[in-house]
Amino acid sequence: MGIENYIAFRYLRARRKENFISMITVISVGGVGLGVAALIVVLAVLAGFESNLKEKFLGMTSHVVVMHFGGGIRNWPELAARFRAVPGVRSVEPYVYGQVLATGPGGPHGVMVKGFDLSSGGGQVTSLGLSPGALELFQDPDRLTEPPILLGRELGAQLGAYQYDQVKIISPFGRVTPLGTRSPLTRAFQVAGTFHSGLYEYDANLAYLSLAEAQSLLALEDEVSAIEVMVDDIYKADQVREALLAAAGPDEYWATDWMQRNLNLFAALKLEQTAMFVVLTLIVVVAAFNIVSTLIMMVTEKRRDIAILKSMGATSRQIRRIFTLQGLTVGLAGAAGGLAFGVGLCLLLRKYKFIQLPADVYMMDSLPVEMRAIHIILTLAVTVIISYLATLYPAGQAARTDPVEILRYE
Repeated sequence: MGIENYIAFRYLRARRKENFISMITVISVGGVGLGVAALIVVLAVLAGFESNLKEKFLGMTSHVVVMHFGGGIRNWPELAARFRAVPGVRSVEPYVYGQVLATGPGGPHGVMVKGFDLSSGGGQVTSLGLSPGALELFQDPDRLTEPPILLGRELGAQLGAYQYDQVKIISPFGRVTPLGTRSPLTRAFQVAGTFHSGLYEYDANLAYLSLAEAQSLLALEDEVSAIEVMVDDIYKADQVREALLAAAGPDEYWATDWMQRNLNLFAALKLEQTAMFVVLTLIVVVAAFNIVSTLIMMVTEKRRDIAILKSMGATSRQIRRIFTLQGLTVGLAGAAGGLAFGVGLCLLLRKYKFIQLPADVYMMDSLPVEMRAIHIILTLAVTVIISYLATLYPAGQAARTDPVEILRYE
């Protein structure tokens, strides 16, 4: 250990008459640790919130959706075959989508119905939290007296309809009357079960039907509303989208990917992370002022020691390094303590989920946590830089001390 390191660490172990300086040093370490812990926890929660939303949205919506400018897609089997040959495509599924009125024991409710072909993979519904036996009943409609329907958990509660209960769907796309208007079409369905996506807006307003039933209900005959495509790499969805349009013919079709549909949402989440990082960094900056005050008092207290060291041949650079190392030690100790506390708190939050959230407001029922290495590294790097900058003025003052003036009256 060099002489500068030895003296710097020796000054951190205060003698009895320097207990006040020692207490301020402890407060400085605690302040830095608190700032680091706050940064780690808040950034982990914001990252978890972003990932949770992304996972839920991608669980309910496709990576790429291809639609026809004129409305429904008639040649969807041929188009789906072309899409499956595009590199990077994992699955291709046609679906029908429309708004209807559902009535159950609990009364009427406007819902969005989505018809999908279970034989082609089943869409995202197979990956949702289905109630026990729901998928089996939906796959084997002969076990029910009416065609099967899957309801969102919140929608089922609002309709008062549960497994094996009957609901009626009223569609405005009925038969054309002699007067040229469409008469509403009413059909009965039997609840095969419920699903839970974790997104309240979907769980309270969405129902799934078979593709054939949805086509008949919405008067689409052999058409589908759109074709949804799942890709291997979600961050290359825009490239796959362009390839799909090239395969389909860009003059007739248009497509959107998940990044385009949720651009504003995820941009706002990124901005929020940046804003919170800047705001919480101010906690570390405030703690750095404690480091400055501690070092200034230490320099004042150790003026005689500095003068003796200089008279013995110590250079200004060595004196500056002594107090720089002392301030950095305080910053690193605080960063290490804050890191341990912040990571520990994040692990507890992720395991025990003791902070509950209203699902109808936040679209999730507990506080999400996702620690990212880049956030931890960035937090520690900023803390070390701020701690170093806090040492510059006191260390410079110590280096400029004139030993002749100090020792003149000794």
